[in-house]
Amino acid sequence: MRTLAPAFVAARPSGARIRTRLRVTLADAAVLRAVGGHLGSLAGQDLAVRCRLGLLPDDQRAGRKRALTVASSSRWAGAVTRTSNDQWRRGWRNLQDAQVGLARAIGRITARLAVPVGQRHGRVRGYASRAERWAKQQRLQRLRARHAQVEARLAAGRVSVVRGGRRLAKQRQHLDQAALTREQWRVRWEAQRWFLAADGEAGKAWGNETIRVHPDQGWLELRLPSVLAHLSNTPGRAPTYRLGCPVVFFYRAGEWAAQTASGAVRYDLAFDPAKGQGRWYLDASWQLPPVPPPALVALRAQRALGVDLNADHLAAWVLSPSGSPLGPPVTIPLHLDSQPAATRDGRLRAAISTLLHVAGEHGCRSIVVEDLDFADVRRTGRETLGRGRRGRRLRRVIAGIPTRRFRDLLAGMAAHHDLWVVAVDPAWTSKWGQRHWQPPLAEQTRRSTSVTRHHAAAVVIGRRGLGLSARRRPGVPRPHRRMGTGELSARPDQRAWGREGRGPPGGQRAAATPRKTRPAERTRLEDQMAHDRSVPPASADKR
Repeated sequence: MRTLAPAFVAARPSGARIRTRLRVTLADAAVLRAVGGHLGSLAGQDLAVRCRLGLLPDDQRAGRKRALTVASSSRWAGAVTRTSNDQWRRGWRNLQDAQVGLARAIGRITARLAVPVGQRHGRVRGYASRAERWAKQQRLQRLRARHAQVEARLAAGRVSVVRGGRRLAKQRQHLDQAALTREQWRVRWEAQRWFLAADGEAGKAWGNETIRVHPDQGWLELRLPSVLAHLSNTPGRAPTYRLGCPVVFFYRAGEWAAQTASGAVRYDLAFDPAKGQGRWYLDASWQLPPVPPPALVALRAQRALGVDLNADHLAAWVLSPSGSPLGPPVTIPLHLDSQPAATRDGRLRAAISTLLHVAGEHGCRSIVVEDLDFADVRRTGRETLGRGRRGRRLRRVIAGIPTRRFRDLLAGMAAHHDLWVVAVDPAWTSKWGQRHWQPPLAEQTRRSTSVTRHHAAAVVIGRRGLGLSARRRPGVPRPHRRMGTGELSARPDQRAWGREGRGPPGGQRAAATPRKTRPAERTRLEDQMAHDRSVPPASADKR
């Protein structure tokens, strides 16, 4: 049995980002397209230069910035070069992740190939048939070839970055499957390659000198590159263009206004051609002051909400500081399968909002979730999750669980409700919940409420976040097992129901699952009419 990792309090987001729609005029849209296209071409050139530099210790950002300043401005050039450096670093980390994933897949297949067909050595099982073994040998050769290519690229510092997105670039060869025409794809491709982003400056008016938004008057001014100075509509000043539409933020507007008065604000202009005739959006982002997380001891003194994340729903249960489930279980459907990204994000946000409402309604101070990361499972899923139809279905389910997005959204949305997220080790939560908690909780809950193994897993997750063990306390009579402090001592002949020895669930020392017969469901008899007879009805009929 491996050692469980200790629980920890997740850090709150270090920044904020809000968005609003811009209802620009035709003239405004033409200027934005011209500026975005010109800066996008400069960004592509600078990214190519940065990729050619590779692993050189000096990224030559100062020289690249001076070269771009001639065709734009110093501030635009600074934003372009910084973005190019970030894209190269992201591509480098992707290569490193690919190297680790290929190495793990190669190691797993090599270990299984070392075991004869149909046999098992310890925890490593050989392949079921010679045909499967031969196919895995071919796959091993392909993985080793890909691993060698990745290592060569890492040694040379050669990364792959696609401005506009690799997925959209591949759709060019499959327009029929994407339900797009060549013109529609071209519009989306060009819109994704535009560059309309300006870093914030703390010492400047309203937090940004390149893209400025007035918090009170609601106008937006865009600093024009030197080659597009003729498009300016502010004579007598630096070449800038003021949009003719008002700019209003509806979400966290007060925080944004306060940030513009005292700090830096970054702005990003984006165009989405897929919605209607095309929509323009403005994003504002800024850094938040760090908030130190509280100690786990302080959070464990109050109620917690244990949450079990699944592919199609969230299972949750409120727990007292002593680890006892309170109230009925909570089930929140997700329905994310075969949905577009925007719909998935919206439904996930709605589910998290329901979780936060439940936590606030019951006075919880923390939300306990599993520290899930299916990266390793996705890399070696073919070797560890079974084969055939069952294995494919299980891999599809794991791939559909939004672990990273759920974790990021929950941490950000919980911060607005003054709640903290506690992450715990996910080992054996479902099995221990099914063995130790599902039977007693099903007995003590109304029959109209179904208690699943996912609800029991949520109880185990919550108890682990509270610093308690998954098993219920030994030596305590069953009627008093849900009592908190001061539980009654057990009788000498009292059997510890649902207990098992040390080790993972389902081991050789596991005790039998306790079973208790439910009370019979008796139907209420209807009123009967008395017969005015001196003998039973049957006897009277015979006479």
